[in-house]
Amino acid sequence: MVSPELSHSQSSSPMAKPRNRSFWCLPDGFLFFGSAFLALLLVWSFWSFFTPTLNFEAHVTESSSKSPGDCSESGFGVNLKSDPKDPTFYDDPEMSYSIEKPVRDWDEKRKEWLKHHPSFAAGARDRIVLVTGSQPKPCKNPIGDHLLLRFFKNKVDYCRIHGYDIFYNNLLLHPKMGSFWAKLPVVKAAMLTHPEAEWIWWVDSDALFTDMEFKLPLERYKNHDLVVHGWPKLIYDSKSWTSLNAGVFLIRNCQWSMDLINTWSSMGPISKDYEKWGRIQRSTFKDKLFPESDDQSALIYLLYTEKEKYYDHIYLEGEFYLEGYWVEIVGGYENTTERYLEIERGAPKLRRRHAEKVSEQYAAFREEFLKGAGNGRGSWRRPLITHFTGCQPCSGDHNQMYAGESCWKGMVKALNFADNQVLRKYGFMHPDLHDSSTVTQVPFDYPADEGPW
Repeated sequence: MVSPELSHSQSSSPMAKPRNRSFWCLPDGFLFFGSAFLALLLVWSFWSFFTPTLNFEAHVTESSSKSPGDCSESGFGVNLKSDPKDPTFYDDPEMSYSIEKPVRDWDEKRKEWLKHHPSFAAGARDRIVLVTGSQPKPCKNPIGDHLLLRFFKNKVDYCRIHGYDIFYNNLLLHPKMGSFWAKLPVVKAAMLTHPEAEWIWWVDSDALFTDMEFKLPLERYKNHDLVVHGWPKLIYDSKSWTSLNAGVFLIRNCQWSMDLINTWSSMGPISKDYEKWGRIQRSTFKDKLFPESDDQSALIYLLYTEKEKYYDHIYLEGEFYLEGYWVEIVGGYENTTERYLEIERGAPKLRRRHAEKVSEQYAAFREEFLKGAGNGRGSWRRPLITHFTGCQPCSGDHNQMYAGESCWKGMVKALNFADNQVLRKYGFMHPDLHDSSTVTQVPFDYPADEGPW
């Protein structure tokens, strides 16, 4: 991935240009530092497994009054027991979950499904399903399965706090689409399986949330259909294969995205021209060190060669760590913890105990105190996602530029840093970020001389 230190220097123009669209989803449409260190790092990481929106609220109908004991609706106000007999795209024998068969008229199909399921229509534009996955077999690394379990727990914690659904896949949904290509069949299947969700959020198995309260600024992406961590200058000026990172991305559940996945995957192993695409990518991106076509280079190639078709649809996020390189992050966790505690000592509303379900508003409260925290390398703001690029927790392989032990210790530290943000609401915390086995109780109040929560 691109070094997070670029995030700060590129903050003046970190994104794709905004655009105005009169309808939902169009069917078509700081500096290069190509160091061998970063390129080699990404080589290692890739071998691991992996518009304004339609106003769906217009379809909402008033439900009859229900007694307090009526359990036909979930706690989120959606009816989980109703699936009307009206035919939908699920009844169409021509529809397929396969990555090899394109989906047509998806916007209309999804709109029709929501019309027949009105309880899901309210809030559909902000609904997210997080998707992740790992390999189908036990890990070779003795601690690999344990680490992957904790990485998954971390994602479950984040989704619970924010009310997102999550799907974990550990199978190849297409036998040829392995390694870094395995995510695309899963993402497409998730789009078809979750017509109630506006966004599918792919997060690699070796990436974890390290700001458990932060919520994606969806309003910022209202005129875009794909959000990925990257920088335009590295794409168009430097032609670097590290100009974005495809290990974490947010993709809108719409026809444009279905078309993108179809085109994107056509550069993968299911294509008869797979070897040719590898040669094209390597000749285009001089810092790409291996000959095989990969999903990240394929996406950058589309942006570079068909800018008019793709650029306006894709938001290149550089204002915060949509995914951040772990080597430049883990050493600052202790300082970040202390700075946040310092803020809380002077802000009673942030020190107040609260239920887990209302955590989001405290992130919003805290923003006024984080204006000087910065972004990128050297920032003391919690990174949203710490990505262990170059480490492979399951296979045990790792970039040879650093010791494998640093990978595993870094993962434990990051997991405990994130876990403390969750445990605190339950009255406990890890006193040592390097030790997962011990916890201490958090006093219900600060000492009297520090004031009440």
